[in-house]
Formats: sequence, structure tokens, C-alpha cells
Amino acid sequence: MVDFDLRSANARLRAGHPIIQCITNTVVQQFSANVLLAVGASPAMLDHEADAGQFAGIANGVLINFGTASNHQLLAADAAIDVAAAAGKPWVLDPVSVGAVDFRTSRIRRAAADRPTAIRGNASEIAALAGVGLGGRGVDSTDEVDAVLPAAVQLARTTGAIVAVSGPRDAVVAHIDGTDHVAHIDGGHEFMPLVIGTGCSLGAVTVAYLAGAGKGTAGPDSDVSVPAAAASADPGATASARFEAVVAAHAHFAVAGELAAAGAQGPGSYSVSFLDALHAVTGDQLAQARVSHRTLTADEGVQA
Repeated sequence: MVDFDLRSANARLRAGHPIIQCITNTVVQQFSANVLLAVGASPAMLDHEADAGQFAGIANGVLINFGTASNHQLLAADAAIDVAAAAGKPWVLDPVSVGAVDFRTSRIRRAAADRPTAIRGNASEIAALAGVGLGGRGVDSTDEVDAVLPAAVQLARTTGAIVAVSGPRDAVVAHIDGTDHVAHIDGGHEFMPLVIGTGCSLGAVTVAYLAGAGKGTAGPDSDVSVPAAAASADPGATASARFEAVVAAHAHFAVAGELAAAGAQGPGSYSVSFLDALHAVTGDQLAQARVSHRTLTADEGVQA
């Protein structure tokens, strides 16, 4: 059984103020950095191969996003993944446009084979990475979230990652102790896909929440903790904590996305309002987020 305590997940993030290394799309670097600051994390956009690996040893988590990958970024990603994985630090793969062109796809598949903590993408990206789809149209999805849940389950099983599928209604899939779990998160707003960086920055915030999941205490306004020793002794507890963290990141975006719509006249004003809303979201508001959870039956697991 997985019980989400999103209030505590948020408290751990804000109390820990994690440093998140982003090897990410150059189009969204500034927006992603501002989003991380808004939720209580500290961004670091170190993406050169000469120091990316060393800094991954300092950071609390790493985002790998090959949206506009250069040779420097590809080498930096390899170095950072090696260090983060060896140190047991969370790292998230955002498979931007996987399936669109061959070289990009091969590099993303190579990263996925390195067992990321979480994978976050749109429906078409998740299907393509699982090997059951061709990808979307550029960075845009051409598939529905629920239609690719079997692919997400397959990906969670084969990589060991928590798999998040973004869309009008987000889905997060986890394979824990032999059982497949699916959480759905409702919220957001129709302006969100019209603002460059909302999806990519969600990957960064997912790393931040995962970094918080490894902390022993939830902060002064929470009485719930996830001791690191207990988590290491029980792999299922570790997986459950990571599942909760990924759900919390998506819930944070969903709640802020709705709040940001008040007074926004269009995508431009919405972008500014969204940053403000991310900063303003409280643990109590997250606790009221529209999140549902179910486990897949054996028959559904076979289909997946």
C-alpha cells in the first residue's frame, strides 16, 4: 500500500534546499532555474564535460535533458550520470523528442539503460522509449496519457525508474515489490503547454522532490519522517518514497498551474503568474491536490 503525504514531501524539499544540477535544453535553462528557485531548490546549470562529473558529486540530484544536446552536454551527461549513480543520488531522464531522429534516440536509450531514478516525458516520448511508439511531432505529443500506460508500466519494470507521463491529466507509474502502481494527478491549465519550459522544468522539480525524499526529517511543520536507514533496509520503502516524491512534484505543478490562471490574460502573463504560484503553493494546498492512486490487477499487468 502506498499512502501519499504530499505536505511532508514539500516540507522536506523546502527544508533541504537541494542543489539540482541541470544538464538541460538551452532553450529553457533560465526558466528552469527560476522554477527551481520558486519551489525552494537551488539550480546549477553546469553542463560542460570538464566539470559536470565533479559537480554531480556536490549536487543533491541531477537532471538529464537532451533537448538541444551539444557534444559537450552529451559528454557531461555521461560523467554526471556515472557519479550520481555511484553515489546513490537521484537523477531524472527527460527523453525529449525520443524517436524523432536516430542519433538522439540512441543516446536517450543509452541513458535509460543506466537506470535513472525517474523518467519524465509526454505520452509519445514514453511510448517511444518503451519501444511501442514512434515518438511525437517534435516536442509535441500525439498520444493520450492513458493510452500509453501499458508502455509506462513496461518502462518502469525494465528500468526500475518511476515513470511520469505528462498531459492534461498526468500519470505516474511505479513497480514496487512486484506490484504496479498508477497515480493520476488532475490540475494545471490550458496555457501551460503554450509556455516554453513548463515540461522541462517539471523534470528539474522532480529531481528536487526526489532529493528531498532522501532526507531523514520532513521539517518543522511536519511530524512525518522517512529515515534514510529504514529506507535502505527496505527497498520497497525506498521505492515508495520515490513514488511519492514524483507524484508530489507533479501535484505542485498541477496546483500552481490552476492558481496561475487567475488574472492571466494569455501565455505571457501566465508564465509570470506561474512562477509566483509555484512559490506560493503551501503544503496544505498540496495535501488537497486532486491525486488518485490504484494498483494494477494481475490481468492488467499482463496487458502492460
